[in-house]
Amino acid sequence: MKIRSIKSKDYDIISPLINDWWGGRQMADMLPKLFFVHFQDTSFVAEENGKIVGFLIGFLSQSNPYEAYIHFVGIHPDYRKRKIGKSLYDEFFNLVKQRGRNVVRCITSPVNKVSIAYHTKMGFEIEKGDREENGVSIHTDYDGPGKDRILFVKELD
Repeated sequence: MKIRSIKSKDYDIISPLINDWWGGRQMADMLPKLFFVHFQDTSFVAEENGKIVGFLIGFLSQSNPYEAYIHFVGIHPDYRKRKIGKSLYDEFFNLVKQRGRNVVRCITSPVNKVSIAYHTKMGFEIEKGDREENGVSIHTDYDGPGKDRILFVKELD
């Protein structure tokens, strides 16, 4: 497996796959081309035999000088449980540490139980929200009416 920086042209390959990789959930609109154009130095693609099998879109916070943010991560369903996600996260963690960042944030939807479990396993902590559901703290209407989110934070060593 090879990890490289994302390129603008990767959008044309990844965008049509997103909804399939999310089991039919409509997620493609959350990842417009601007991320592939403006965050190439902090976003990565995992390839196996020249085929994109995973990606991570992240960036350095413009508002908080010690923080970075992971916006979107996807792993091809046939390639899950091969530590591709961990490799992408580690690549991002190493890069942001080199750039003086020691806090990484990300969010997920309460329906995405796999993401919640994965992020807590990776050492992310769930930030306290305004309510709890099934023992998980949730931020109501975080991304607009009816768009509740779970907020994660990880401090890097």
